[in-house]
Amino acid sequence: MMTTKSIIGAVVLAAGMSRRMGQPKQLLPWGKTTVIGQVVNVLQAAQVAQIVVVTGKSREQVEQTLKNTSAQCVFNPRYETSEMLTSLKVGISRLHDEVQAVLVVLGDQPQIQVSVVQGLIEQYRLGKGLLIVPSYQMRRGHPWLVDRSLWQEILQMDDERESMRNFLNHHAQDIVYYLVDTPSILTDMDTPEDYQQMRPVDERDNE
Repeated sequence: MMTTKSIIGAVVLAAGMSRRMGQPKQLLPWGKTTVIGQVVNVLQAAQVAQIVVVTGKSREQVEQTLKNTSAQCVFNPRYETSEMLTSLKVGISRLHDEVQAVLVVLGDQPQIQVSVVQGLIEQYRLGKGLLIVPSYQMRRGHPWLVDRSLWQEILQMDDERESMRNFLNHHAQDIVYYLVDTPSILTDMDTPEDYQQMRPVDERDNE
């Protein structure tokens, strides 16, 4: 049951192969930290109670990067052959019993904003819905929030045939959209060009 004090967790999906980037994008510099470090910093600033980062390739380096944060790293042994749904399952399985809802967060989305994360949590705590998704100009993005009552459905999904998009589409009538005024919820980084365009301006100015 959601309350104003509902405990919220987060699963950060950071097990990707970074094939298009050509190097582990989670470890790229971002301000005074790294891409994955910035994602975790945002979640910490939003006071997310438990942060689970699901790793794959470059597991050791990601763990080292996050050693001084509150994040718990867990390894997806199928990272080379599976999609994000598998990592989400791994992460959900590690959440504490008292966590009542989880934020599904992309590990390559360092530009996410504390205000957006806090807004999603507030909507949930106000009882707006069990599945809350941010929307910018009629396009849904990340992170999104899902109540514990729906986790078992995710855990039982077929990794080979289904994806997180299938889950959202199946629950299209249940989604409560949280309207935001920032396109940051839509963008992730796949290529070197994406990184050069998105990284903090002060870093580009120093080159």
